[in-house]
Amino acid sequence: MLVQFFFGLRNAGVPASIRELLDLMAGLEARLAFMDVDEFYQLARVCMVKDEKYYDRFDKAFARYFNDLSSLDDVIEALIPDDWLRTEFLKQLSEEEKAKIESLGGLDKLIEEFKKRLEEQKERHEGGNKWIGTGGTSPFGHSGYHPEGIRIGGESKNKKAVKVWERRDFRDLDDSVELGTRNIKIALRRLRKFARSGAADELDIDDTISSTARNAGLLDLKMVPERHNAVKVLLFFDVGGSMDPHIRVCEELFSAARSEFKHMEYFYFHNFLYESVWDSNVRRHSERIQLLDVMHKYSADYKIIFVGDASMSPYEIVQPGGSVEHWNDEAGELWMRRLRETFDKVVWLNPVPPEDWSWTQSIGMVEQIMEGQMYPMTLGGLEEAMAYLAK
Repeated sequence: MLVQFFFGLRNAGVPASIRELLDLMAGLEARLAFMDVDEFYQLARVCMVKDEKYYDRFDKAFARYFNDLSSLDDVIEALIPDDWLRTEFLKQLSEEEKAKIESLGGLDKLIEEFKKRLEEQKERHEGGNKWIGTGGTSPFGHSGYHPEGIRIGGESKNKKAVKVWERRDFRDLDDSVELGTRNIKIALRRLRKFARSGAADELDIDDTISSTARNAGLLDLKMVPERHNAVKVLLFFDVGGSMDPHIRVCEELFSAARSEFKHMEYFYFHNFLYESVWDSNVRRHSERIQLLDVMHKYSADYKIIFVGDASMSPYEIVQPGGSVEHWNDEAGELWMRRLRETFDKVVWLNPVPPEDWSWTQSIGMVEQIMEGQMYPMTLGGLEEAMAYLAK
């Protein structure tokens, strides 16, 4: 039990001994971690890692362990007590199947059949609603649907995973992308408040004509600072995972915003807002920016624009520890409310078509937190959002 995990840690350079493995097994037997991958991760790290410098090696070995679906039999055996196994398996059967099992020998026969199914899981399983595999409605595996599942490897399909135990690298948005249409720029121009700033390097035609006339026809050039859009904007982009299909439109928006707003700063987040953000995806694991610092640095008149599909597990919004990538001591909802209380105007742009919003619970939750200020990333949606920010 857990031998493959133990040797995986050793192979990754984590100096774990048999003593640490026995401590982990004792913790599992005491139900310190029960049917919760997050609990198992915390327990395993406490037991197996005695120096924080090995945390990164542990995380990599942990991710490899859970990417190998066949190795999960050890965890299942450790985390599922017999009485829970019996109750849960009964849920998988129809009344007709229960009657058939009773006729074959009762609950003991049922458990024996269930163990056979687990043994069959050593090979790839696709579809269904039982245990580990791809597709289907199982709470474990990937590419299927379960409202409170744990994605293990693979690619998210329904954006409902509670935890994702692998480090993913995202790339920065490219602000040099040429727009395929001028629509985004035109929509952003609804948010304008011009002021002259900088060096006096723009010809003031009216003043030049007046000054030349007063100077008996001798040319008297008058220069003024260039007029710029004085609106100040903070852009927050959701990157990675379910946002990958929307990269192009986000890059177009980013490019347009860079040309329209002289005072603009941007940050990245993943799925929802927590205690920190980042401005470079290359350095997002090492150089985070505290959200409190952002709220203290920029004045309340900055216009805040979030760009994201708002498609995630509801836990990521309302629960401490709900983030799929790190432990957040406070719920994301709390951080979003703090930000909205700090700045005068905040909107959320959603690339998901509005007709699909009702199919994803988290979109409705985010829209409610935003007090209705969520807009689709269409020409009309952008214009409405900019009109609201300009009030």
